[in-house]
Amino acid sequence: MKPRVAIFCSGRGSNMEALIKAAGSANYPAEIALVISNKVDAPALEFARGHGVRAQAVESKPFGRDREAHERAIDAVLAAENIQIICLAGYMRLLTPFLVEKWRDKMLNIHPSLLPAFPGLDTHARALAAGNRLHGCTVHLVTEIMDDGPILAQAAVPVLPGDTEAELAARVLAQEHLIYPAALAAFASGRPVWASASAALQNPLP
Repeated sequence: MKPRVAIFCSGRGSNMEALIKAAGSANYPAEIALVISNKVDAPALEFARGHGVRAQAVESKPFGRDREAHERAIDAVLAAENIQIICLAGYMRLLTPFLVEKWRDKMLNIHPSLLPAFPGLDTHARALAAGNRLHGCTVHLVTEIMDDGPILAQAAVPVLPGDTEAELAARVLAQEHLIYPAALAAFASGRPVWASASAALQNPLP
């Protein structure tokens, strides 16, 4: 049986859309079984439902500052749906050690930079400010250190003369939509995890 995947989103979730579309192929090695959002009005929920994927909001507001209690409520939904892999796709919540440890080596994230460069926010602006000639995106496993887990795949794009932040972001996002489905497919198929950025760039996903 294909492993059952849950995608976490907080907004539109364009990477979620790419994953769902890829998983619509009969030979894709994973099933997108659930989309979860911390916001009841997240557009990602309606997109998922429109594509036959169960979508559920587990709102964070009722839990106040108790982030672990919120994650325990989410984890109960994951258990009920027999989820085996989590993909973060624009999920704008810092995870607690509870969920990170519970799903260690089973939770993927996509980040808009060539890690280890530019972890955190505002990656495109920082790449431009640094004068980088290459920028890109990274799929990695989630650990307790933000944007620091083992790398599964990367894609690089050139930084062009006169690039604005928006232009560079759009170019990177197009690559995100390609490598996230490919990285999930490789991971779900049990292919070896690439341990470094250089290995990922030398061994692009098919």
